[in-house]
Amino acid sequence: MMMTDSGTVERKMVFDASGWSGEGAFTQLLIDALKTQPLISFVKVEDAPASRSDASFSLISNEVFVAFGPNNEAPMTIGALSALLENIPGIGSPDYADEGMIQYLRTERVIPPYQTRGYKLIELIRIYRADISSRRHS
Repeated sequence: MMMTDSGTVERKMVFDASGWSGEGAFTQLLIDALKTQPLISFVKVEDAPASRSDASFSLISNEVFVAFGPNNEAPMTIGALSALLENIPGIGSPDYADEGMIQYLRTERVIPPYQTRGYKLIELIRIYRADISSRRHS
């Protein structure tokens, strides 16, 4: 956080999408929600190696890493983040959550124009607490 000239506190959050292709509408919704949380200081999103595509389905798998507070020491946990995200419209309850990870699985049938057969779009997102301690010392 930084103090501005007007005396207000401005929160600086680091966002890293360098390892993400940008695929996944639900992933984008989650990222937008995470960016608004005042205790989150760092968000990194990247494509997971599990992404696959076939004629009948497309699996998008993304991993999101978050840090809480300036030194990842804010009194927030993955469990508390899960409860917070549940109350955001369009996100809701995760499909799986424990103290180390939050997992969402979303599916939809996509039928492109002029096609009778569509494909199933499966989006898997896992959220973890980032280990940024090694980044601070380098």
